[in-house]
Amino acid sequence: MTTLGVGGSTIEAELEAIQPKAHLVKPIQKDAFPERINRALKIMATENVSAVYLHAGTNLYYFTGTKWNSSERMVGALLLPDGSIHYIAPHFEEGTILDFMEFEGPVHGWEEHESPFELFVSILKENGISGGNIAMDEVTPFFIVDGILNCQSDYKLVNAKPITAGCRMIKSKEEIAIMQTAMDITMDIHKAVARILKPGIAAQTVVDFIHEAHKRYGAPAGSYFCIVLFGVDTSFPHGVKNPKDLEENDVVLIDTGCKLHDYISDITRTYIFGDITDEQRRIWNLEREAQFSAFSASQLGNTCGSIDVAVRKTLEKNGLGPDYKLPGLPHRTGHGIGLDIHEWPYLVKTDQTVLEDGMCFSNEPMLVVPDAFGIRLEDHIYMTENGPKWFTEPAHSIEDPFGLSK
Repeated sequence: MTTLGVGGSTIEAELEAIQPKAHLVKPIQKDAFPERINRALKIMATENVSAVYLHAGTNLYYFTGTKWNSSERMVGALLLPDGSIHYIAPHFEEGTILDFMEFEGPVHGWEEHESPFELFVSILKENGISGGNIAMDEVTPFFIVDGILNCQSDYKLVNAKPITAGCRMIKSKEEIAIMQTAMDITMDIHKAVARILKPGIAAQTVVDFIHEAHKRYGAPAGSYFCIVLFGVDTSFPHGVKNPKDLEENDVVLIDTGCKLHDYISDITRTYIFGDITDEQRRIWNLEREAQFSAFSASQLGNTCGSIDVAVRKTLEKNGLGPDYKLPGLPHRTGHGIGLDIHEWPYLVKTDQTVLEDGMCFSNEPMLVVPDAFGIRLEDHIYMTENGPKWFTEPAHSIEDPFGLSK
């Protein structure tokens, strides 16, 4: 049986047919940053935190709009209880920091031979913070934490995750709108990928097509990531060193996404290129059933862990697992998504985070049959005041993954 929507087209034809979509949604505007900082201040008060250090990277960008990559030099910012932001950077970078800055605040510079850690402490003291808990961005490199610990004894350094994740987990309507457009783009590309498949096509050729297609849709950097696997390679969740070319009757697993206005899409589809075996159909159908178990458990007030538990109960009832044993689900059910492809919350049975309006996360309870094949269907959910919503329509059936016959 030929899978509907697979084969019959060319790379050239599919690229030529693309109509850009990125312009349909606006990036986050400057007025979002004060709102985010105010939300952080409320959590700081609840957590008894005197100041928060935001390190170069995602958290610094989320709260201030300042884009900067982490390196061996300390670059970041202190958020103080009055809502002010104090940037810390090498003196020679001050002009560039000012250029990237979206939320204004003083830049405190340090020369190459000086200690940025002592500067960190002096900023706190000069602003009347003589002690207490200083929350450190959870991705702060050890050398910075160690440097601050070794140059003072007045402050206790604590994990900023309750503040950073506490804010970032709850997406605004504007954030969800950007993610929706990014997901729509990647979903369209999945359909195009299926149409270009033919025997002998190399995994890298498909990767290159997906990258170019994302650019043509308006994602400037192309694919944020891309996994293309055929046959037995699909039994390795994140791929193999040397992916094989496509052969007749192979399982096809495509996992990809893009970055649009700094927010990320991430979708996986798995289907068969050729004849479908009874075992492939059974596992594919169980994968879809597990996805819907996760969706049904994604109710306001439930915990993230309860979603993972619900999925595993479904699988165990059908003879897979238990827990992470194979054949079955070798990893958590899903992960949060936003500015980072993997961020809080995580759908793992120990995560007691309570689901709230605005949370966004993947639903991907992949099933692996060792040395044979793997099936991963990955869509994302966002929580609303009325419960869970899909960003993208789940796969329809193994014979018709994109629902073309509906």
